Amino acid sequence: MLLLPFVDAVWQVYVLVFAFQSMSALFTPTFQGTIPDILSDEREYTNALSLSRLAYDLESLFSPLLAALLLTVISFHWLFLGTVLGFLASAVLVVSVALPTARAASGGRFVDRLTRGIRIYLATPRLRGLLALSFAASAGGSMVIVNTVVLVRSRLGGTNDDVAVLFAAYGLGSMAVAILLSRLLHRVPARTVMVAGAASLACLLVVAGLDPGWTGSLVLWTLLGAASSAVGKPGGLLLRRSSDTDSRPAVFAAQFALSHACWLVTYPASGWLGATIGLGATFVVMAAAAAAGTLAALAFWPAHDPVEVEHVHHAFDHDAPHVHDAHHQHEHEGWEGPEPHRHPHRHQPIRHQHALVIDDHHATWPTGTAGG
Repeated sequence: MLLLPFVDAVWQVYVLVFAFQSMSALFTPTFQGTIPDILSDEREYTNALSLSRLAYDLESLFSPLLAALLLTVISFHWLFLGTVLGFLASAVLVVSVALPTARAASGGRFVDRLTRGIRIYLATPRLRGLLALSFAASAGGSMVIVNTVVLVRSRLGGTNDDVAVLFAAYGLGSMAVAILLSRLLHRVPARTVMVAGAASLACLLVVAGLDPGWTGSLVLWTLLGAASSAVGKPGGLLLRRSSDTDSRPAVFAAQFALSHACWLVTYPASGWLGATIGLGATFVVMAAAAAAGTLAALAFWPAHDPVEVEHVHHAFDHDAPHVHDAHHQHEHEGWEGPEPHRHPHRHQPIRHQHALVIDDHHATWPTGTAGG
């Protein structure tokens, strides 16, 4: 951010944005993956997700307004300096709190460690559903982010202030759901809430393509923000249920990467289609994309999705770091050392039930269960 006042070419802006987003890719999944380690109780974690989403929406809503107000009394150079100081203050706050100690990644080939999060993600049915819903959310969100200005200026004949009002309506809708959703998720399954939100996005995008006028657009943008929050906010709950302490950073990073891959498709599609076939037709196309994501989520993510899954382990031999838990009950010769330790050992066949995540002992989701 400190370098932005010294930019004198457009390509430098692209480079700085790339660097800025790279740092965000380091921070965001780490931040999201740390919350469940701090708050082990699911109810507290759900409330934390609401607060996190609320903070994000408040920042998105008030930061542009604050920047505009400050630019009336100071130059943009001082504004960027203030932003730098804000980031440094945030870093100091992070350093000042006690956070769980990071655990070293398990052994194995570099490629295996690099792809571990995505392999766990794609092997878990509820996370495959989350990816489909992320695509639906990106279809709706990209239309709002890319084409709100076009809608206001070309269709509604509005000003930049009107653009800000529509974005504010979108943010207020998102915040309203963020506040209410923690209570709702204690009563309604996350799958129901998220699928309903994605289906609502598809319907709202169709209506938005019918030229609803200023008042109608204001209502629609509020509802689009609410639907987007209903799809995105419970995602952290699914990631928490589908990972353990060792794999959680990798799984949250996989969600960050795969969800941004969805945006990589829908962002340019929204802009290019809007300029090529018109705004109304583009709304319909993106509504179809959101509907396709919703249907894919219903197919990938079974309605019966318990956290604890009964399953069978067949006998096999392997050599991996372990402690003597439900999966490791074997004799020692005395040289193996303290736990966790590593030595060749054999797993006897066993049938049991526990909270299931994809790991060294569960390479695939059991068939005949909530993911089979």
